[in-house]
Amino acid sequence: MIKKAVLPVAGLGTRFLPATKGIPKEMLPIVDKPLLQYAVEEAIGIGVEEIIFITSPEKYAIKRHFETDEDLPKRLVKSGKSDLVQKVNPEIFSKVNFHYVIQDEQKGLGHAILQAEKYIEDESFAVLLPDDLFISNKSCLSQLIDIHKDTSSSVIAVNKVDKEDIHRYGVIKPGKINGNSIEIEDIVEKPNPEEAPSDIAVCGRYILSSSIFEHIKSTNFDKTGEIQITDAIRSLLNEEKIYAATYDGDKFDCGSKKGFVHATISLALRDKSIKEDIVNIIKDIV
Repeated sequence: MIKKAVLPVAGLGTRFLPATKGIPKEMLPIVDKPLLQYAVEEAIGIGVEEIIFITSPEKYAIKRHFETDEDLPKRLVKSGKSDLVQKVNPEIFSKVNFHYVIQDEQKGLGHAILQAEKYIEDESFAVLLPDDLFISNKSCLSQLIDIHKDTSSSVIAVNKVDKEDIHRYGVIKPGKINGNSIEIEDIVEKPNPEEAPSDIAVCGRYILSSSIFEHIKSTNFDKTGEIQITDAIRSLLNEEKIYAATYDGDKFDCGSKKGFVHATISLALRDKSIKEDIVNIIKDIV
């Protein structure tokens, strides 16, 4: 079982300024729930009991959100809105230990994950990038877990991307394919389209063995001054088999304004309480 998850949330959120001047990007709402909460709930859904946020000092709102609020529930009950108390203090959060690790400098995803080493020890663990919002009947992590159970190996979520976007992702060279499981032969970070080994790109969910930490430590900084987790995974391939899982469901890149708006509209249309109104609003706009 995967009991620990790492969520890197130390980024500056520059694409959402000025909103992110005072609010962490990860706390911006998709309809009525912070983006980050979707990832946390996904992790808890596979049995995670410890969540390690790799964060920055300015993002105190994240810690406040996941702490138990004693005052607001009392005010809600007093005002006759006791049905909202569970939204303020979800019961599932009370069963999880939240840790907050300050990343003083943002030096890439590999560097961020390395900050969690002391909490992970020698266990396999999940990594969730909250910017990537996954919506499906069976969660993305659950789909990865199935392959992890069968192989006892690291597993990475992947999907196909258009050629013109391939330079934005880590891209795998696929080996043996069995259903939605792909044995990874190689992986490269942000290749030029003409050099990409496939059109199968990494998306923001991983299950990694603790061996990855030594490979992160031996990975050189790239030309942008960052340590890429893709490069560490490529190194780990020399010692262990690693698999990819083709994700079945909807994925939204909420790190971009386009993806954020797309996710908001899509989830609003799935909310029965407002769906009809949203459809009418869209018709009016069009």
